Amino acid sequence: MAMYVDVGCASNKLLARTFRMDVLIMIACASVTIGLLVFIHEGGHYLAARAFGVRVTEFMLGFPGPSIGFTKWGTRFGITAVPLGGYARVCGMDPGPIKPHLPEALAALYRRGTANMEDIAADCGISDDEAYEALEQLTLWGSCSGPGKQDQYNTYRAPAVVPTRKERRAAAEAGLPEPPTLALGEARPVADAQALYDSEYRQQYRSLPFWKRCVILAAGVAMNLLFVVLVFIFIYSVVGVDLQYQDTGEIVHFNATVWQSVVVSFSYIGMVVEAIAGLFNPQTVADTVANSTSIVGIAVMSKDFFAQGVVSAFSFMAMISTSLGIMNLLPIPPLDGGRLVVEVFQKLTGKLISERALGNMTIVGMGLFLLLFAVMLNQDIQRLIAGTLGVF
Repeated sequence: MAMYVDVGCASNKLLARTFRMDVLIMIACASVTIGLLVFIHEGGHYLAARAFGVRVTEFMLGFPGPSIGFTKWGTRFGITAVPLGGYARVCGMDPGPIKPHLPEALAALYRRGTANMEDIAADCGISDDEAYEALEQLTLWGSCSGPGKQDQYNTYRAPAVVPTRKERRAAAEAGLPEPPTLALGEARPVADAQALYDSEYRQQYRSLPFWKRCVILAAGVAMNLLFVVLVFIFIYSVVGVDLQYQDTGEIVHFNATVWQSVVVSFSYIGMVVEAIAGLFNPQTVADTVANSTSIVGIAVMSKDFFAQGVVSAFSFMAMISTSLGIMNLLPIPPLDGGRLVVEVFQKLTGKLISERALGNMTIVGMGLFLLLFAVMLNQDIQRLIAGTLGVF
């Protein structure tokens, strides 16, 4: 019995399935790489902020949007619908001066539990616009919960309060009643509006001295570079490397000391700094961009490095972590380096940069990065078509 098989059709289907599988693997490897490194970066901001007593309302893996997670220590931890990138929402980083009427607006909201701007305006004897501005800033501070999608009106709510073990223990040791647990939107008495406001203000980024704000901004980059140093120690000191003598051809396994690994890691970081600095030199900017890659290149290369084993995967992540950290130091808002420049400018001049000015600078900065991304994406697509992506 004879059977006809369309070999060409079957081969095409096999190639299509293989291609789809390769794409899925590339996406998975890139997501793991970028997700881990952004988690490390934002973790630096989170740890530094919490160490200085600043409130962090969200720590998310992924772009802002619908999310799943849990709340612990006053922070909602979770993953969003697009798990690429991440952010830590540090309270009090909103630009510009503090809005007026915050103490009385905060106290009025807490006494009501749930209110809209008209309620707060009536209670405080201020205009609706002033009440709205105050409530919006308090929302950014994490001092209240803003309107939800299901709210028919712009409804604001007093936050939920769950006493910590430390607070319960302190109350018990002082012979005081246990601090109450309050639900979201539950009314609560306010004896001193200014004291309530002061306690909230002390938990804001803007309440910190200059040097602490700079530490929070630089902590993300520091964590990325610390990860690089640890990877180099793991590869060169723990795993070791094979070296070949040029005169004899003999191959020996060598485990460097921790100090030697640290020196090598800083030498590599220095090379990346020098390369990225080429973006500011008209004579080298073209070569720097040509030797850079977009998310497409990272996805292709991550698959290749991950296929070579754990050591190779960590080596690749260290390379990306270095670039991520150093790029974030560029003096362009909204990057950490841009925020550091803003902090230094405000410290030297004694003037606050307005929300509008910072917004304009952010738009310009984002425009530059989108242009750079478009150029690198185009060259990565051309390399992918030519079959040279990952080779350069």
